[in-house]
Amino acid sequence: MTNTRIPGLSFSLKRALGITRAKQQFARTTGIPTTRAGVERKIGRALLKALFGK
Repeated sequence: MTNTRIPGLSFSLKRALGITRAKQQFARTTGIPTTRAGVERKIGRALLKALFGK
């Protein structure tokens, strides 16, 4: 058996169930990022603002 994939076609269970959209909506309404990179970016920005003030 070979792994036959159709180029350009992918499937995401999270997107199909609406989890991705729910996380995006939550992040937009609350202002709290749901990704690790987003949280780190927000904390870094807050630290720089506290240290240097602006």
